[in-house]
Amino acid sequence: MEERPGEALLEVGRWTVHVESSLCNSTGICVGVAPDRFGIGPDRRSRPLATVVDAGDEAVLDAAACCPMEAIVLTDRGTGDRVPLDL
Repeated sequence: MEERPGEALLEVGRWTVHVESSLCNSTGICVGVAPDRFGIGPDRRSRPLATVVDAGDEAVLDAAACCPMEAIVLTDRGTGDRVPLDL
C-alpha cells in the first residue's frame, strides 16, 4: 500500500493503545482509572474503547501505569517506539 503525501504527519502526536490479552488478568483497574478509555470485553479482558488516542492522554497513560500485569501497551504512531509510562 502506497503512503500518500502528508499521511505520516497525521500520525505525529498520536498513540496506539493495545491490551495484550494474554497478560491481562481482568482486575478492571484500567476501567476504574479510565472508564472513558477502557472497557471489559465478553472474554472478561480489558479492551481499549479507542485504539488510537492523542499523545499525552493522561487517562490512558495513568491506566497503563496502574496495570499490575503491564498488559497495556502504548506505541507512538510517529516513531513506532513504545511510550514510557513514567512520563
